[in-house]
Amino acid sequence: MSTVIPSECKVALLAGGTSGEREISIASGKGAKGALEEAGFSVDVIDPADKEDLMKLIGGQYDVAFMCLHGRKGEDGVMQGMLEIIGLPYTCSGVLASATAMDKSRSKVLYELAGIPTPPSVTLMRMGEYDVKSIADEVGVPCVVKPVTEGSTIGIEIVDDSAELEGSIERAFEFDDVVLVEKYVGGKEITVAVLGNNQPEALPIIEIVPRGDFYDFDSKYAPGGSQHICPAPLEEELTAKINDYAARAHLALGCRGVSRSDFIIDDDGVPWILETNTVPGMTATSLLPDAARAAGMSFPELCTRLIELALEK
Repeated sequence: MSTVIPSECKVALLAGGTSGEREISIASGKGAKGALEEAGFSVDVIDPADKEDLMKLIGGQYDVAFMCLHGRKGEDGVMQGMLEIIGLPYTCSGVLASATAMDKSRSKVLYELAGIPTPPSVTLMRMGEYDVKSIADEVGVPCVVKPVTEGSTIGIEIVDDSAELEGSIERAFEFDDVVLVEKYVGGKEITVAVLGNNQPEALPIIEIVPRGDFYDFDSKYAPGGSQHICPAPLEEELTAKINDYAARAHLALGCRGVSRSDFIIDDDGVPWILETNTVPGMTATSLLPDAARAAGMSFPELCTRLIELALEK
């Protein structure tokens, strides 16, 4: 569907915020601002951590908000709800999809309903009781312990010994009231972004070769922390299957505009979905701009497309 962008389109670029990913969000905002200005947009950077900036957002007569907020109160539906109230169109997903995708436990339920393989897991509540032996028996060791609503691999640990599991769970509870203990799946790490609203289309798949044992915070954001191979060297049939799974995840969660789903391909060639990101990074080392470039889309063209999707009726 073709969308007409208003002439002299005024963009409120939301970056910063108060989450543990604030600095990454600021870096994303800087990258997107340059690309948007190169594409001809008028851009104001709005930091929701600043109340005066929020007042500017409400009264600024903007045409669209461009989301570069990562983590809580930015990627979880909170800011999206405010934008809905003031009637300002915005890039990326809506309130419910943002909140659901941010919750790794609830996302897995929808993945399973959509027929997308996802590793078995156990969800734990801070005030609830849990038995370490039962968890280890159910998901196996090694396993992965994750705060349910944190991003950028914050608080994630791989547990190789069941004797270490309780300590990892308690450390994860320092970040969140809900913790996911998931079966560890070893293999090739890949990610696939899709663009679109009701008919999402996959961008080229990226294989991620992290510097460390897995794709942790430093691998994501430190220069040289990981190598991105795009397009990933996969067989045509497997590529098609993963692209289908990523599009299904986008639709199952109710995403709009863009999403990026992370997978592990195990030694038997089975792709397992881990999570879906509704506000992918826009830094110099981010995956979404890499995938877009591999598809022949420049960074300014990508940002323009996201605004078109935001304004699409």
